[in-house]
Amino acid sequence: MEQRLTLADLQQKVGQHLGTSDWILVDQARINAFADCTDDHQWIHVDEARAAKESPYGQTIAHGFLTLSLLSPIHMHANHIPIEAKQVINYGLDRVRFMNAVKSGQRIRGHVKLVEVKSRGRGMHFIKTENTIEIEGEKKPALTADLIVLIIT
Repeated sequence: MEQRLTLADLQQKVGQHLGTSDWILVDQARINAFADCTDDHQWIHVDEARAAKESPYGQTIAHGFLTLSLLSPIHMHANHIPIEAKQVINYGLDRVRFMNAVKSGQRIRGHVKLVEVKSRGRGMHFIKTENTIEIEGEKKPALTADLIVLIIT
């Protein structure tokens, strides 16, 4: 990972691609664990036999929110948390779009673009990124979302 940047450095990178994560395997074990954590055991996610017969995808698929939750590890590769940060808090999401199902066994990776670095005063700053989660071998991404984090310095 590259050396971390200052807030001033980040201001100079607005509009630029910050990074691409490593590939993340979304296998059935991960899908089942997410189902257990969220109590979302819809058959299209966890019943492999039924999904093979009845799903338009021919197999189980990941929960959209599972894919969205993987923005956290994806952002570890983007190197956009400034060195002045004492605390980082997820603040919100804008324009989340689930565009393509992630089938069990597929790999995904994220692309992160810096949209905005905005001071909120009193040592607080918003960092907004535009994120695209790609599915290996697919033309259409799994999702796009703008993520906003609050940085406290």
